[in-house]
Amino acid sequence: MLGMRLNQYIAACGICSRREADKLIGGGRVCVNGQTAVSGMQVSDEDLVEVDKKFVKPLSAKVVLAYNKPVGVTCTEKDKFAEKTIIEAVKYPVRLTYAGRLDKESEGLMILTNDGSLIQSMMKGANCHEKEYIVKVDKEITDSFLAGMANGVYLKELDKTTRPCRMEQTGKYTFKIILTQGLNRQIRRMCGQFGYHIKRLVRVRIMNIELGALKTGAYREIQGEELMKLYRLCKLK
Repeated sequence: MLGMRLNQYIAACGICSRREADKLIGGGRVCVNGQTAVSGMQVSDEDLVEVDKKFVKPLSAKVVLAYNKPVGVTCTEKDKFAEKTIIEAVKYPVRLTYAGRLDKESEGLMILTNDGSLIQSMMKGANCHEKEYIVKVDKEITDSFLAGMANGVYLKELDKTTRPCRMEQTGKYTFKIILTQGLNRQIRRMCGQFGYHIKRLVRVRIMNIELGALKTGAYREIQGEELMKLYRLCKLK
């Protein structure tokens, strides 16, 4: 990208219209490479542009983040009743959308991106993309519980039977579960059918993306071969 007017660049970032961008520039709220911007200047993708002290990038640049959602963060863009939304928590300079929710009480890996095609592929249930969770429950795990969960559970409130899934006991009160669907509060509802209540639920993997050592509340950009593999699994270029 060469020779783009600054107001056009800001508009391409999804911040506002060109006319409103001119007002931001005129008001001294835009910096380029650490210097207060002036109206009419041109920028390229090598320049660092800030609006209200936040770096911005054109939406044409695809961004894919791995984020470790803490307990208490709500997966919504706007909710006046939420203590903290995911958008408020991440504070990324480009507008992003999440692919797949985690409820407020759950934590762990989420994928955020501005690529609508990627979100659509990841969210399409028929694609059967894997999601892996580590779960701690309130009482000792039994073989019958593991088998019942793995075979699929009828959820009366949703009038749906869950797909068969992979279950592995990891401790007296903990297990690993790998799902290929994403029903509302699915694992909590499934456990409830057997009289178990969840004490902790952490998503540790989505497809080929792993939570790993990512700290709670932190995010990282997915890049290189890891990103290319994600796109291949989603059958996208």
